[in-house]
Amino acid sequence: MKKRIKEKIAFIGAGNMAEAILAGLLKSKTATPSNIILSDPSEKRLLHLKKNYKAKTTKSNIEAVNSATIILLAVKPQVMPDVLEEIKGSITSGHLVISIAAGIKISFIKSFLGKNSKVIRVMPNTPALVGMGISAIASDKRVLSSDLSKAQIILNAVGKTVLLDERYLDAVTGLSGSGPAYFFLIIEALIEAGVAAGLSRAVSKELVIETAKGAVCLLQETGKPPAELREMVTSPGGTTVAGLKVLEEGALRSTIIKAVEAATARSKELSGK
Repeated sequence: MKKRIKEKIAFIGAGNMAEAILAGLLKSKTATPSNIILSDPSEKRLLHLKKNYKAKTTKSNIEAVNSATIILLAVKPQVMPDVLEEIKGSITSGHLVISIAAGIKISFIKSFLGKNSKVIRVMPNTPALVGMGISAIASDKRVLSSDLSKAQIILNAVGKTVLLDERYLDAVTGLSGSGPAYFFLIIEALIEAGVAAGLSRAVSKELVIETAKGAVCLLQETGKPPAELREMVTSPGGTTVAGLKVLEEGALRSTIIKAVEAATARSKELSGK
């Protein structure tokens, strides 16, 4: 039986990722509209969410916090200090605070909310918008296992979750947080290659997308290492080996590793490490 969240959830910030989580919670029946309140400064945004999800909305962060026991911080990192300063007087020991803001450490949030506050940090990614996300969840010693379970239930509504020590979240940001962009760039290049070879853009796009989906499915279903599956396609003297030779000569493998390293380093810079 699917686990549900019976406590009230307040979304502070109602952007695309917040909407994805909201939609996932309602679609999976993990929560009901009556259990949710959303706060955002944009009247237009609140009207959209109220119309489409029937949840309660407000422009007051304080009202949202006072109405719930689970607080989901979904604001941009640059406005997080102002939001924390605003709500700190309303946060009690009974609140569970879950932040999905990139690069904002638990210690930073607790510097506003107090050392006894219960704070969980999450690094989701954009495939959550279609229920296919992967979220890394981290906490400190103040957070109970039951609190972690609540965070997992919420994030599992938009994909899968892994529990990690917070020190790994910068690496997660560089890998799976930024990862969709790496795949999109490769997909863009493959589509352009198909067009350059004489295919229509529509046909090239369909071929590339279905190939990408099929490759991932094959990897998941067989459980075989990616290197082994790559070798299955690579016949001696064939077309695939000719293409792979060019990719290896262009240092694709090491370039991707360097890209993840650069994104990880930038995440550390943003979080003040």
